[in-house]
Amino acid sequence: MLPECQLFGTLGCHLCEVAEAMLVEFVERGLLVERVDIADKETWFAAYSLRIPVLRRVDTGAELGWPFSADEVVAFLR
Repeated sequence: MLPECQLFGTLGCHLCEVAEAMLVEFVERGLLVERVDIADKETWFAAYSLRIPVLRRVDTGAELGWPFSADEVVAFLR
């Protein structure tokens, strides 16, 4: 079973849109990805504003920062 993930980003972030589009194939195969807008919480904005998009595993807290490829996402999910 694939781990649940969060994708940290914000509205108007072109790189976030690119990352979301790349993750569609994983979502179609069962990956659960919650989009998290860093503008919703001050702590998220402080932690991620210069790093978005960031893919985070909910189970381990491990993070994969942009840029990442589909192969890197596969390795990250193992």
